Amino acid sequence: MSNVLKIAARNLLRYQRRTLLTSLLIVIGMVAVLLFMSVSGSFKAIMIGQFTDSVLGHLEVHRKGYVAAIDALPLNLNMSPQAAVKVEEALKQIGDVETWSPRLKFGAMFSTFVETTSIRINGIDPQREAAALPLLSGRLGAGQKSGPLLAKGEIIVPALLASGMKVKLGDTVVLVTTNRDGSVNGKNFTVRGIMEGLSGPGGRDGYVHIDDARELLRIPDAEVSEYVIRLKDMTHLNAVAKQLKQALEGLSNTEGKPLLEVHTWADLSPFANIARMIDVLTLFIKIMLVAIVLVSVMNVMIMAVYERIREIGTISAIGTSPGKILSLFLCEGLMLGVAGTLVGSVISMIVIYALNIWKISFVFGQQQTVVLSPSLGLGQVVAIAGTVIVVAALASLQPAWKASRMDPITALRHV
Repeated sequence: MSNVLKIAARNLLRYQRRTLLTSLLIVIGMVAVLLFMSVSGSFKAIMIGQFTDSVLGHLEVHRKGYVAAIDALPLNLNMSPQAAVKVEEALKQIGDVETWSPRLKFGAMFSTFVETTSIRINGIDPQREAAALPLLSGRLGAGQKSGPLLAKGEIIVPALLASGMKVKLGDTVVLVTTNRDGSVNGKNFTVRGIMEGLSGPGGRDGYVHIDDARELLRIPDAEVSEYVIRLKDMTHLNAVAKQLKQALEGLSNTEGKPLLEVHTWADLSPFANIARMIDVLTLFIKIMLVAIVLVSVMNVMIMAVYERIREIGTISAIGTSPGKILSLFLCEGLMLGVAGTLVGSVISMIVIYALNIWKISFVFGQQQTVVLSPSLGLGQVVAIAGTVIVVAALASLQPAWKASRMDPITALRHV
């Protein structure tokens, strides 16, 4: 076998320009795929982190039908205190759950005593919300970012609303809302902070203490609109979601149907579609790499067989078996694939290392600067390299088969 490898290497070196160009095509394809995978993977991970760590959490639990009617923020679809207790008991039993935070959401009128507009309010437990959403405080464009997010009697106002109504830190504002029974109630708040939208100066979500929310809505019991859940390891997302659904299956409404729903962040965010598009683009880039390797290696091997017909006839006439001729040409294609893969992988690692030194950054929203950190796992590199090598071998198979089946007499007569 070593002799076959030596002869294959010698044959490739006989046609240096062709070998170099083919290897270069494979190298370019490898570098393009690996760089795209590393950069797009970093972008995808950062964007998912922004949504899950500052807004949605990894999982959310709602009463059935709440998400479908979430624009109306229906108070009649809040979880009862008994259901909330059951949810927390189920969460305590799941080891992959790091923490969770209850929310009470409702719509209200926001007034500065001069102007009035609508607002969506999230009643939160500040400490638990900060633990479940570690990037939430980073979205504060104005206000104290250290310490508790807010205290009772304080409100965090969305930037769009604050800008339009000229609201500043320390201002006194009033929230007016209608509770489930239709009665109206109001409460004064002090502006603690101004919250930037996740993708720019947008959004109409404000934050108050959950106790203030219950007082404003005149809810004496510990009702909850949703639970935001953070996991220890996001790779276990689907498994935990399935486990939590099974744990909550015993809760049913008067019609005998499931009372609660479990949603992953992907069920709730439109960015999930963008993440899937990134995966599709990555797949197409991989297909392009396969096509490049297939066409370039097959072209080289077909030309090699055509140009060496008399040589093939000679070695066949002196007793070289068809199997050895087949393995000779297969080795040539395999060497092209291996060489291109090794060089492409090394260049890709160098470029990725350089990108992590000379940071690629962009502003996300108005305050947060996001820095890409391209990286590739060993498994990803091995998978792409293995694919290239296998395709190179397959591309050599037909020309090699043709060479091994040549009639020696016919081959020797070839001009």
